[in-house]
Amino acid sequence: MRKLLLISNSTNAGEDYLAWPRTHIKDFLDQNGIKKLLFIPYAGVSLSPESVIASYDAYEERVRKVFNDLGFTIRSIHTEKDPVLAVHEADSIIVGGGNTFHLVKMMHETGIMETIREKVLTGIPFVGWSAGANVACPTMKTTNDMPISEPTSFSCLNLVSFQINPHYLDANPSGHGGETREQRLNEFLMINRDIYIAGLREATLLRVEGGKIELLGSRPMRVFRFGEPPREIQPGEDISFLLDK
Repeated sequence: MRKLLLISNSTNAGEDYLAWPRTHIKDFLDQNGIKKLLFIPYAGVSLSPESVIASYDAYEERVRKVFNDLGFTIRSIHTEKDPVLAVHEADSIIVGGGNTFHLVKMMHETGIMETIREKVLTGIPFVGWSAGANVACPTMKTTNDMPISEPTSFSCLNLVSFQINPHYLDANPSGHGGETREQRLNEFLMINRDIYIAGLREATLLRVEGGKIELLGSRPMRVFRFGEPPREIQPGEDISFLLDK
């Protein structure tokens, strides 16, 4: 039974870190009886100028402050001698945002990609924001990020049968001649024609429990499918079709 909280973004403009989804995170974890969390920080490669490990340390501390305030304790997988064992022993997994390419690279290299999938499919809760929501999908191919490192594979956790595009934007900046986000997602669909894309705008999230999925937040979601016009989905609407393969 899957228990997933897939969040578009951590922080809205002008707000504190992880401010807007805190109530949703606490409700989700409390309802599932969770107090201890295993944090995956590998997307965070720009929080410290000293080294990648220092970036992970800084990221862990930033996330710890928020989750401690909510009544939870976390440990970061980068401090564990055996990452795969740490996942096996975890009660819940949280995956932070940042660079999806580096996150996926490290999840494959440490061997935790398949282990996390196995654990989450047994029923432990999974929370991911931005890149952390991307990796819940079949692949990372609808990320917005720059390829700063090269994963061995674009394949991800495949916890849902659709793709997510976090931070989805409709706007095209004045004077910008490049592709819009919608055009880039349609390029993906031209090659990958049998899958939905959920364009998750900021301040929205998807909650999946078993065979139920719901859109939560303050804005609609834009759903794409090859050969069909994009659909605007309001919070509260039936989106069970996203879970149908």
